[in-house]
Amino acid sequence: MKIRKLTLILFLSILPSFLLVAQVTEETEKKEKTKKGFSFGAVPAVAYDSDLGFRYGALANFYDYGDGTIYPFFKHSLYVEWSHTTKGSDLKQIKYDSGILIPGLRISADARLETEQAMDFFGFNGFETAYNPAFITAGDPSYISRMFYKMDRRTLRLRANVQGNIIGRKLRWFAGLSHYNIGLDSVNVSKLNKGKEGEKLLPKVDGLYDIFVKQGVIPAEQAKGGAVTNILLGIVADTRDNEPNPNRGIWTEAMLVASPGFINADPFYKLVLSHRQYFSLIPDRLTFAYRLNYQSALGQEAMPWYMMNFTFSTYDDREGMGGSKTLRGVLRNRVVGEGFALGNFELRWKFAKFEFLKQNWYLALSPFLDVAKITKPYQPTAGFEIPAGFYGTTDGMHFSYGAGLHIALNQNFIVAVDYGLAASNGSKDGLKNDGTKGIYIGLDFLF
Repeated sequence: MKIRKLTLILFLSILPSFLLVAQVTEETEKKEKTKKGFSFGAVPAVAYDSDLGFRYGALANFYDYGDGTIYPFFKHSLYVEWSHTTKGSDLKQIKYDSGILIPGLRISADARLETEQAMDFFGFNGFETAYNPAFITAGDPSYISRMFYKMDRRTLRLRANVQGNIIGRKLRWFAGLSHYNIGLDSVNVSKLNKGKEGEKLLPKVDGLYDIFVKQGVIPAEQAKGGAVTNILLGIVADTRDNEPNPNRGIWTEAMLVASPGFINADPFYKLVLSHRQYFSLIPDRLTFAYRLNYQSALGQEAMPWYMMNFTFSTYDDREGMGGSKTLRGVLRNRVVGEGFALGNFELRWKFAKFEFLKQNWYLALSPFLDVAKITKPYQPTAGFEIPAGFYGTTDGMHFSYGAGLHIALNQNFIVAVDYGLAASNGSKDGLKNDGTKGIYIGLDFLF
């Protein structure tokens, strides 16, 4: 029944695209104006994420297209952002990307400083750690605190990557270096209670993070975080016709993330395999895209628990599993283990293309289906198990579905709005163990 419901929703979402796009012919298509020189998109960072709250601040993306011969590819890209969210996350970030700074090499680098006074923490191994929304629902008899599934985290990340051609740009080698400095703690309830009184005051009780530290689920020596330096080596096959929103081609990666013992207190090694493919169903109008991703720690030594919610790629290190970049509609950081498999499937329909203010624009609709499963559970010790009071069920598949709207400027600067619904259950009592829904306003297509 659930599969039929998902199929019907996706079919109804894409039906208008087939009916309307079928009316478009090559004779009615306008040739897009080639961009030259400098271009930029700058907007107030007014966004929304169900997991993070309202985001406000400013961001800008600057592009240098040169003489236009490589458009929509660019010579240089510089992205800067400062933003804050209503749920206590502060982000300062700068990213640079260029294929000509050093002839024959693709160089990318970024620096990111983020503080989160209420970061999501739902335990480990997906459904094995039960999620009970009653614990955070004021007025419910089982209410503990709105901060029960939260913790405090401060992250400094520095990255530098380089890619070189093996067979043109279609087959490339990849090498990178990244450094994380992560500080962890309990939620600072006293700080959050400033200016509040009565029922709005948060109780000073242990959250799930505190309980897992006290019961040894989180090793004491890792409870407050740590510093991690990664060496990344890989190979990339890339035949995409346009990086921000390809119409056709593949983007496949194989990468080793090495955190060796001679520079890290808790060494680990991780294998990353990712395949993205794009099919042009109606030229430059309707595209089917999918991403298959597998990441797993290698060997018997457990990787630091605070690094398990990061997903790695040659493009960026993102946070998952669950939320805006992996499982849209599922709670952020809900699916955490030492290894996972992920699948994302989208139809992307450019239903309007036009020129405005001497810039190229298009609008796109994208119904999607996301699915993931933990393939290697977190096992910090030989006798590890989720405490009985917090054990849920055996982990299974995590599903979500929904649709997105995208507004693109000159093909590279893309504002995205995604709405996802969690379809998984995984609970003995029928509760939606992955959450219910999520809405995300940000930048770029998912992949």
